[in-house]
Amino acid sequence: MKAMVLAAGLGTRLRPLTDDRPKALVEVAGRTLLEITLTRLCASGVEEAIVNVHHFADMVVEYLRANHNFGMRIEISREPILLDTGGGLKNAAWFFRQGASGSVEPFILHNVDVISTIDLGRMVQLHIENEALATLAVQDRETSRYLLFNPELQLCGRRSGRDGKTELVRPSQQLQPLAFSGIHVISSRLLDLMSEDGVFSIIASYLRLAQQGEKILGFRADEYYWRDLGKPENVLQAAQDLKQKVLL
Repeated sequence: MKAMVLAAGLGTRLRPLTDDRPKALVEVAGRTLLEITLTRLCASGVEEAIVNVHHFADMVVEYLRANHNFGMRIEISREPILLDTGGGLKNAAWFFRQGASGSVEPFILHNVDVISTIDLGRMVQLHIENEALATLAVQDRETSRYLLFNPELQLCGRRSGRDGKTELVRPSQQLQPLAFSGIHVISSRLLDLMSEDGVFSIIASYLRLAQQGEKILGFRADEYYWRDLGKPENVLQAAQDLKQKVLL
């Protein structure tokens, strides 16, 4: 299985930790966010991964070389300008097409600045069983931006948690606002359906495709540990959780 790690961001919320390094190399209890993400992916059956880079890009390249790519085949996708999640994936599409003739195996897209115990294998299985275009790990928690799902957990829209502004792309009598966790399982078919270009969020693609009838599913991950590591205090809390074995 293949995966992409989204690691190109500037990490501005993590300053001063990112003043001299990319966010991918910020450490939690002595381990970098990139190492944590890659070892989790590897344990879930991922053998090949691509990492997008921008801020302190050469530091990431050298770090991976020095650590022998953590036993995986790893490619680098350089972004001279930040392309956001959708643009970043589209820029790296060649990696998933490489050697993929006749293959229908999905791949994982994972933010580098989230840490969790979410069962990636279970996510992949659910994705395949439901023949989904994409499956997104979601939780019932507070966030600044919600994704809206119907009772069958199909994506129907999004809502701002600040002003309540709502965008609906699929009608539903009942809507569940859930927080996205930065982890996706994606069918390679998506690569040919992303008509957006340049800098764009993958959520924009998901909403457009859901409106066209494609199956974008939510995977309820409420039972698992999850933490956004976008702020220094969250990194400290995750380190404490590791010590207390909350995160295994």
